[in-house]
Amino acid sequence: MLIVLVLGGFLGATLVRLAPGYGIDEEELDTRLSEQSVQALRQSHATEENLPRFYFGYLSKLLHGDLGVSQSLHRPVRQLLAERFPETLKSVGLGLALAWLAGLSLAIASVMSRLWIIDLATGLLASILLCVPAAVLALLFVIAQAPGRLVIGLIVFPKIFYYARNLLAASASLPHVVTARAKGLGGWRVLLWHILPVAGPQLLALAGVSISLAFAAAIPVEVLCDIPGIGQLAWQAALGRDLGLLVILTMLVTLVTLVANSGAELVAQPLRSGDA
Repeated sequence: MLIVLVLGGFLGATLVRLAPGYGIDEEELDTRLSEQSVQALRQSHATEENLPRFYFGYLSKLLHGDLGVSQSLHRPVRQLLAERFPETLKSVGLGLALAWLAGLSLAIASVMSRLWIIDLATGLLASILLCVPAAVLALLFVIAQAPGRLVIGLIVFPKIFYYARNLLAASASLPHVVTARAKGLGGWRVLLWHILPVAGPQLLALAGVSISLAFAAAIPVEVLCDIPGIGQLAWQAALGRDLGLLVILTMLVTLVTLVANSGAELVAQPLRSGDA
């Protein structure tokens, strides 16, 4: 996990470093700046020209607890994270709650009702939301003056719905479930005792993946809806070619993804063993 964490941060910064236009600072276009000021701006990025040297120096500071100072925002990175990360946690938490509540509920309704009209309506709703770009959804919420945090839920919802519906439908067709229905067991009892226990480990794995999806969706949503979170900070860092800040943000998102996926796997493993 440590190796993946470091590689994730450094590879993210490498993509920005190799992107066209790197090394051109918009502040240099300010006619009020003197030649000395322009040279000072260029000198501030001189250490980033040699990527191996930059990574070695940055990692050395990181091991000593020094997160550095943002070159684009001129503030300590530690302070920026302390201010922004709670806002993103609120957005991701609310979005995941909405996505799972709607996605799992409609998936259960689609499978248990066995009516084609319900399956068609829920599938059509999920397909529409899946086809609409995240930026368009965010702009619609801005126009409607609706809470922008809910957009994350609408972005993640279709993926949860489709996977959960297919998983529950496959579990509902197993021989022991068909036998339970043939013996006259009620629909809710079949669901709680025979379908969900089989689909539980895969749903837990989906929970870990959905956290990664929500963090990825937070970037365009926070930028367009003006939510001061990690996503908006990452966008500002990318525009400002702030490699130091980008390394930390990429590592942070990578860490959340690894912890979520590993945690879901650890919880799901005993359930798989029990089913076996």
